[in-house]
Amino acid sequence: MTVKFDFKKEYKEQYKFQPKPCLITLPAIKYIAVAGEGNPNTAPAYAEAVEMLYGLSYAIKMSKGRDIPAPGYFDYVVGPLEGLWHIEDGGMEDFTITDKSKFHWLSLIRQPDFVDQEVFAWAIETLRAKKPGLPLEKPELKTIEEGLCAQIGHTGPYDTEPETVARLHAFVEEQGCEEDFSSQRLHHEIYLSDPRRSAPEKIKTIIRHPVKRIN
Repeated sequence: MTVKFDFKKEYKEQYKFQPKPCLITLPAIKYIAVAGEGNPNTAPAYAEAVEMLYGLSYAIKMSKGRDIPAPGYFDYVVGPLEGLWHIEDGGMEDFTITDKSKFHWLSLIRQPDFVDQEVFAWAIETLRAKKPGLPLEKPELKTIEEGLCAQIGHTGPYDTEPETVARLHAFVEEQGCEEDFSSQRLHHEIYLSDPRRSAPEKIKTIIRHPVKRIN
C-alpha cells in the first residue's frame, strides 16, 4: 500500500499543535492564495475564496492519470486551510481578533513542489469548466517565506484567540524578541479543525506571528 505524502506529518514542526509557544523558522512555501476583505463569517467573498482554494487543490490532487502537465506528480493529502490576517488602517498593535469587519485576509492552501504556473493554469481551467460562475481570476500561485516566527496552539472558538495571542506575545518578549509585522509578515492562522464538524470549544488552530531578535 502506497503511503500518501502528508504535509502535517512530513513537516511536524510546522503543523504540530502544542499549547506551549515555541520559535520556528519557516522556509519558502508554495500556496494557492486568494485575497479579500471583510468578516469571514458573513462576507460571501470569503466563502467563495475557500471554495476556490479547495476546488483547485483537489483538481490537482485528483489529476493523476489525466492530461496534466506535472511530470513530478505524487499522491498526497491536501493541506489544511490557512490564513494571513491584517487590518489596513493602523498597525498590528491595534489588531483586534473580534473586530472582523475590518479584516483583510489572504486565504491559503499549501501545494506540493510539482505545482508550477503551468499546473496552476491547468487547474484554473479545469475548475472553470465545472463551476463557470466562480471569479477564477482571483486565485494566484504564491511563494511565501515567513522566516523566524513564534507559534502557539489555540483550543476553542476563534473569538477567544486574543487570550492566546497575549500568551504568545509574552513568550516572544521572554525570548529576547519582538513581533515584526509588516505588509509581508502577518498574523497567520492554520485551521486544524473543521468548524462545521467540531464543537466550538474543541476547535484547534495554530497561531503564528513573525518575530525578530532584538539584539
